[in-house]
Amino acid sequence: MKGITDEPQYSVGLLEGGTALCDVIDNHIYEQTLSEKNAFFVADLGVIMRQHVRWRTHMAQIRPYYAVRCNSSPAVIEVLATLGTGFICTNKSELELVQSHGIPPEDIIYGGICKQVSQIKYAAKNGIDLLVCDNEAELRKISRCHPNAKLLLQVSTEVSNQDDEMSMTFGCSLKDCRHLLERAKELGVQVVGVRSNISSSCEDDQVYVHAVSDARCVFDMGEEIGFNMKILDIGGGFSGSESQLQLINSAVMSMVDLYFPSSTGVSIIAEPGNFFVSSAFTLAVNVISKEVVARDRQDQAHDDPSPNDEPEFQYYMNEGVYGSFASKLSEALIPAPSVHKNTSLDAPVFSSSLWGPSGDDLDQVVEHCLLPQLNIGDWLVFTQAGAYSMGQPLCAATDSPPPPVYYVISSRDWFEMQDTGVTHETMLKNFSLVPYFLNSCQTEAALSVPA
Repeated sequence: MKGITDEPQYSVGLLEGGTALCDVIDNHIYEQTLSEKNAFFVADLGVIMRQHVRWRTHMAQIRPYYAVRCNSSPAVIEVLATLGTGFICTNKSELELVQSHGIPPEDIIYGGICKQVSQIKYAAKNGIDLLVCDNEAELRKISRCHPNAKLLLQVSTEVSNQDDEMSMTFGCSLKDCRHLLERAKELGVQVVGVRSNISSSCEDDQVYVHAVSDARCVFDMGEEIGFNMKILDIGGGFSGSESQLQLINSAVMSMVDLYFPSSTGVSIIAEPGNFFVSSAFTLAVNVISKEVVARDRQDQAHDDPSPNDEPEFQYYMNEGVYGSFASKLSEALIPAPSVHKNTSLDAPVFSSSLWGPSGDDLDQVVEHCLLPQLNIGDWLVFTQAGAYSMGQPLCAATDSPPPPVYYVISSRDWFEMQDTGVTHETMLKNFSLVPYFLNSCQTEAALSVPA
């Protein structure tokens, strides 16, 4: 069975009889080794369902609005839509994608900070009234193009960026909020709540505590001016771990109970992105070139390594930072991959760096890792590959299309999803479930085919 990716109807392999995700990866590596050796994703949709269960368990009072920019794969959108999440979009194409899955306008937030006038008008025409705003220029555009908009005032959380040199601060400061609220009142635009801007790399639960406290101040200002403040968006920054959820929930909910008790009628929402998709996707890439260099060669007085120098390898892959590893250009640290080949336990490992195919100095995916010596044609497998990896290539040097995605779900996860009320016939209408048949000889051959 070959998965069909990002089509109106897409094939989802149903894993039965003990077939595991690693078997699917083996199978597709075997197929690609015999053909063009193109990179590809395997997406386990059951992981998304299980992450949703974790969210409901630990964050039951907070409704998730999925950040579409994180991964706009149609299958992801459809699964999350059937599970009842809302969606936050940053541009028209994301709005159209979410709408194509039948999401009602009240479950969509238009969250782009710098919005085109045409896209604000599109939101107005389609009844998407919840918009994010953090400055007076945007406020004036919205008042002209979408007078019925209901705004979430984005507030910066300064402590979230103290140790992050790559992070940019978005959102208005507390001291600027009153002015913006007064201008909104003068322009006749409704402000209905607060959105906290929290970095996607946030690991400090106290950031959320400060965000809730700051939001209470803004709510008080807004209510004093005459707005009906009813939505608190605590933002993103959710990594995907259960322990982080527990930590944030224990820190945030005590503050929410203090400042926004249920009697106030305030709805609490959040924007998980990585949380849902990062661990659901695995990326397999092929080694297309290699170089041997001297370790610490920049400290040597001559260009040629001495016989006693341990070699360092630079490997070039068919995906890089201008493609599936685009998150490396911002703040993400790409973890070292596993090697898809038979190696003995005592095989030597060497200092290695991994690069994309462009030849650009910026196209370094992994700066340092220890790997056995690889050959051209070998495969590397990256887990946790679902976040910010599905976009179009970012430069002309990458002339190949994005890697295909092969969707799978285990029979156990599928039955559990049905137990939650999700049915193939009524909700997942674009899914074509096909039993996944594995050829065992292919799996064995994939580990031994020469480069």
